[in-house]
Amino acid sequence: MTDQPATPPKSTGPAGDRIAKVLARAGVASRRDAERMIEAGRVRVNGRVIESPALNVTEADRIEVDEQPLAEPEPARLWLYHKPAGLVTTARDEKGRDTVFDALPAEMPRVMSVGRLDLNSEGLLLLTNDGEIKRRLELPSTGWLRKYRVRMKGAPKDEDFAPLREGLVIEGERFQAMDVTLDRQQGANAWATIGIREGRNREIRRAIEAIGFAVNRLIRVSYGPFRLNDLREGEVEEVKQKVLRDQLGLEKNWADPKEKPKRHVKRKPRPDAEARAADVAGAAGLRGGARKPGRGAPGAGKPGEARGEARAFGGKPADRKFGAGKPTAGKPGSGKFAGKRAGEAEDRGARGGEGKPQAGRSRDANRDPASRDNRAGRSFTPKSGPRPTGRGPGTKPKR
Repeated sequence: MTDQPATPPKSTGPAGDRIAKVLARAGVASRRDAERMIEAGRVRVNGRVIESPALNVTEADRIEVDEQPLAEPEPARLWLYHKPAGLVTTARDEKGRDTVFDALPAEMPRVMSVGRLDLNSEGLLLLTNDGEIKRRLELPSTGWLRKYRVRMKGAPKDEDFAPLREGLVIEGERFQAMDVTLDRQQGANAWATIGIREGRNREIRRAIEAIGFAVNRLIRVSYGPFRLNDLREGEVEEVKQKVLRDQLGLEKNWADPKEKPKRHVKRKPRPDAEARAADVAGAAGLRGGARKPGRGAPGAGKPGEARGEARAFGGKPADRKFGAGKPTAGKPGSGKFAGKRAGEAEDRGARGGEGKPQAGRSRDANRDPASRDNRAGRSFTPKSGPRPTGRGPGTKPKR
């Protein structure tokens, strides 16, 4: 039995992150610029000036930049900026020209540009406060397509762009294949849409010059999933945190702390139809019985009981407000006001039955003078000839 060689323990590197990465994450500068700041002696760790970026730091270390303590890293944020022509995409310009960062709104935090646009180029420029986001978006490995609207002098044909679609070599530098679409001819100029996946210096201008044309206007309209759309020149628009996480694959701890997490409420299962019907029937029983077909409100009593009469719980009619005892509905000549109603009937008979039309008789019969005279005991002899009705063809009866 041979002895198995012992498995060597896994080597663990120093704890923490590289100092340049920490500075970039805090929004001080990109990794490369942070390394230059370290070499210039502008960074201190635990009170000592460091000269090499080959140093790992943790949260327990005290970091100072230009003798100022390093601020806590903010959540990663991204902005869309419509860069106008005539601005330099750099923090400091040796020639004293206006920069992109000088034209940004005053309430903007310290940001870095993702890539660059030439002095005379315009359109979409991404800005971020996070060095890691900047580095990730600038890498060619992301494969994001950057589209430009290009105006060139001359009248090119579609086959003139074949070298760009295949990939060409300029001064020993090989350019990747480009997506080129010839849009239209406008006077002495032609418009085309060109998509690239790299970010070389003046890449499109040099490629167009290589096929014999000159670019006189260059507008970036999209950078990966982010588009210029109707953003006006000089305006800035922040990308929502959810969109940023989805497009860049960031973890949730990069989210804005102001965003409140959604509450997930566990709901009870809904009862089936039979259970709901039983609940409705039980509630109706408490109110005095279920509603019968063709009846009034739930809990109505027997046919002989008065409509609207109050009923107590259990189905029995309650006492009436005027006079105690059993209800008298349906029994003529009974009740507290029976004598008064009988006297009113005698008065109506003495006056010839005038008053309300009697039930069961038509309104025309009640209106007929002969009917009224017969009820009063008098005879009536109609005049000779037809009785004028006042009705003609096409007229409505008068009432």
